[in-house]
Amino acid sequence: MSAAESSLQHSHSGNTVQTADGSLIYYKDWGSGAPVVFSHGWPLSSDAWEDQMFFLAEHGYRVIAHDRRGHGRSSQPFQGNDMDTYADDLATLIEALDLQGATLVGHSTGGGEVARYIGRHGTDRLAGAVLVGAVPPLMLKTDNNPLGLPLSAFDDIRAGVHKDRSQFFRDLSEPFYGYNRPGAQVSQGVRDSFWRQGMQAGMPAAYLCIKQFSETDFTPDLAKFDVPTLVIHGDDDQIVPIAASARRTAELIIGSKLLVYAGAPHGLASTHKDRLNQDLLAFLSNPGAV
Repeated sequence: MSAAESSLQHSHSGNTVQTADGSLIYYKDWGSGAPVVFSHGWPLSSDAWEDQMFFLAEHGYRVIAHDRRGHGRSSQPFQGNDMDTYADDLATLIEALDLQGATLVGHSTGGGEVARYIGRHGTDRLAGAVLVGAVPPLMLKTDNNPLGLPLSAFDDIRAGVHKDRSQFFRDLSEPFYGYNRPGAQVSQGVRDSFWRQGMQAGMPAAYLCIKQFSETDFTPDLAKFDVPTLVIHGDDDQIVPIAASARRTAELIIGSKLLVYAGAPHGLASTHKDRLNQDLLAFLSNPGAV
């Protein structure tokens, strides 16, 4: 047995797992049945998935969601705020709980985390994957990715976080949920929850994760998907525009299915939670239908 394997066997305590560098990753684990593991977006926490988790737990599934390192209630190390480590932390959680036949569900940056997990750790423990408003294959505009966003857009995010991240997160919650659109039914509670979750993250993760979700090229990871995969995206996503993300991802993952929510924003897990819950349940009930 390797030292890493030995350490892993003793890393699971209560509702945290300890990673190779000593960081503690907080997670929620509800219900029983086939496991569904959720990865959240930036700058949020596992709280962002509670509507889906509670619904699926009520319908016979075991639901697990962790706070990415630096976010929520997990450790806030300066090191390890990179996509490879995020994916390895997810692998530590999955292995510590000895999950088999799991379905991974990732939103936004969490979708990148899911993709990189599959790229680095394979699909032996998986039954399927769902990418919701996810950042793959690449958000940044390049010569090979002309539909992406310019680097200046992400520099602006960094500047906002650096200058006054509390106000920046308050402002970001408006387009995140499409509340800046005419006729939108604004929930101040949802906006407040976004701000609360964002402010739980430490500054290193809040700042350094921006480069990870914007500049990481997940194209090689998507080529390694060999389980049923559902791609869900709103066509009015102002944070991760659909043309360079979900539409390309669906082309790159062989056999995947794309569901487009007309008029839906980036934060559709809140604004369109009832539809998302039903689509997740349908997929989990019959992933082979994809």
